[in-house]
Amino acid sequence: MRTTTGSRKRVFQAAALGLFFSLAACSPQFRNHGYVPLQEDLDQIVVGADTRESVAEKIGVPASSGVLNDSGYYYVRMRTRALGPLAPQAIEREVVAISFSGNGTVENVERFGMERGQVVPISRRVTSSSVNNQSFIRQLLGNLGRFTPSGLGG
Repeated sequence: MRTTTGSRKRVFQAAALGLFFSLAACSPQFRNHGYVPLQEDLDQIVVGADTRESVAEKIGVPASSGVLNDSGYYYVRMRTRALGPLAPQAIEREVVAISFSGNGTVENVERFGMERGQVVPISRRVTSSSVNNQSFIRQLLGNLGRFTPSGLGG
């Protein structure tokens, strides 16, 4: 009689442990990639007065700068969520683009995000009416999270 109670207790403990691990595996895991300066820090940048050097001192040097024509700094941040064995999904993307004029002063400070898969300007301080490198920003936001390990192999 005693062995039956002991085996039932072990079966119950194993089931409880299995339930715990299955629930833990289903909890979402969040990851943040990249860096975007806070709005308070961006407010310190004066359009038309600050230079590349003063921007680097105030908010730091970005991971991406002047990829197309050496005209700006691009700060990129992405947040992903992974749920169990499913592939991670990008739930938030943001780019801050700081463009410089020919004489090296800040021309534009723009913040872009993603809403329902579309690039959305969040804030913009522009000295001229045209927005430069918008297609680059659209490509950058559109391609974040689409990389796979098999695509990187050589």
